[in-house]
Amino acid sequence: MDSTHRLESTARLLQLVRVGDVDARERLCALYLPILRRWAAGRMPQQHRDLVDTADLTQITLIRVLGQIDTFKPRHEGAFLCYLRQALLSAIGDEIRHSTRRGGGKVELEEGWRPLVAESIGLEALVEYEQALARLDLDDRQAVLLRFEFGFSFQEIAEATDRPSADAARMAVKRALAALAFLLT
Repeated sequence: MDSTHRLESTARLLQLVRVGDVDARERLCALYLPILRRWAAGRMPQQHRDLVDTADLTQITLIRVLGQIDTFKPRHEGAFLCYLRQALLSAIGDEIRHSTRRGGGKVELEEGWRPLVAESIGLEALVEYEQALARLDLDDRQAVLLRFEFGFSFQEIAEATDRPSADAARMAVKRALAALAFLLT
């Protein structure tokens, strides 16, 4: 299934999941699990993978989100993926804390957090990025996440955020990056 169909069908699939449609739930999982697994790869530090690996944690998180889907109120299609990202980040943090407690050691949450990215830009820069990202307004945060963390094309971003064209999405991403850069200075 191509990304256009995925983006166009998310809202409808969520509606069907809310009324108990098992087939819609399975289709939604089939659409989003690969995206989430690619995004989550390398974000769970190896030393904290004692009981659950990243693929399992991703699936568990998606199932939990779907179990509480009535609390999610999307503004547009791309909101669901951003919501899943936040839920998965929380689940990874929870697993790190649980793993640390089981092992008896004390590890700060930021230690090992998103290790592949942290190795590239440094842990301090990563923490600053996450804090600045959290301070962006919802539309800007979604534009940044969809483009740079999930690798959406501008056309996919336009479809996910109800923008009229790929150029409109490109400009939205450009403005969002400017806002993010301002917060990082």
